[in-house]
Amino acid sequence: MTHQLRIIETGTHSNGEETVLTRPKAKLKRPSMYKVILLNDDYTPMDFVVYVLERFFNKSSQEAIQLMLDVHNKGSAVCGIYTYEIAEAKHVAVLDCAEDHGHPLECTIEKE
Repeated sequence: MTHQLRIIETGTHSNGEETVLTRPKAKLKRPSMYKVILLNDDYTPMDFVVYVLERFFNKSSQEAIQLMLDVHNKGSAVCGIYTYEIAEAKHVAVLDCAEDHGHPLECTIEKE
């Protein structure tokens, strides 16, 4: 089913009839999505990684622990998938928090 925008033009014809012009409605494109990824390092404490996952990614304690173990054992883990603006905001928030606490935790974003 195609939705159309109806534009009515009146009073422009000498016979007084209305003319109905139709144009296809613009199709909206879904925004690109981006993965926020935490990277393993040998210095950031595991409990701080859990804290970051709970605070910035709204993970439950159990989810945060599992993701932290994935980061530790696999080298990285996807913390969430968001639109670019949200992914970038979370990326910056994680890096700022890690720096404020003196940890070298790295976080990246990657187009899905």
